[in-house]
Amino acid sequence: MSAVTFDTLKFVEKLEAGGFSLEQAKAAAQAFADATPEQLATKAGLREEIAPIRADLLLVKGMIGLVLALQIAIFTKMFMR
Repeated sequence: MSAVTFDTLKFVEKLEAGGFSLEQAKAAAQAFADATPEQLATKAGLREEIAPIRADLLLVKGMIGLVLALQIAIFTKMFMR
């Protein structure tokens, strides 16, 4: 999975630009870095991880459709004699 490292300096700079003092910005950046894993997932990485699950769900959806079609055919044949 693709990942991106958390840029604490950029985070601090954005907080300062938003009105945080340097001390507040550093503390918030450190708290955020401590609370999150070392690397953050990217959208592309998550798409790669989800792709096999989506394929499995598509297969299950097709199987359910086939079973329902067969059941409808069986019930139709039973009651249309």
